[in-house]
Amino acid sequence: MTQLDIDHTLASMTTALQAKMSALGASKPAMIGIHSGGVWVAERLHQALALEEPLGHLDISFYRDDFTRIGINPQVKPSHLPFDVDDRHIILVDDVLHTGRTIRAAMNEIFDYGRPATITLAVLIDRGDRELPIEANIIGRRMTLAAGQNVKLQGPEPLSLVIADKQQ
Repeated sequence: MTQLDIDHTLASMTTALQAKMSALGASKPAMIGIHSGGVWVAERLHQALALEEPLGHLDISFYRDDFTRIGINPQVKPSHLPFDVDDRHIILVDDVLHTGRTIRAAMNEIFDYGRPATITLAVLIDRGDRELPIEANIIGRRMTLAAGQNVKLQGPEPLSLVIADKQQ
């Protein structure tokens, strides 16, 4: 099992997000974290960016297309978007981008709330192996894992990234 420090990665993501929002002309973007690791990362980025809008969060359990295979999360939490998404620049944050299915589900839920001007995807880790054509705009770190390995964010305090063999 390997544990990695993520503070430097979050600082780099903050700088990249500032540049991306400036390029978009997004003076007041709104941020949404995906439960649960994405919310932890979003809390740190939201604070570092000093965003005015409160942080939103999504639990995409009911939007997943693979719940028949992996089961429904036994601790489903309600989503909370304390702002209007119509014509807004949205920063969507998750901890690990893998197959793309979580992000697809999150975007489906966001569009149930309205039509954003843009969605910028920021992920702490991109581990590749996509099943859907989804790519992040802001990537903290790319990782290639061996077969049978998994990466998981632990937190919320302190945040730590752990690479371990999958449990049998």
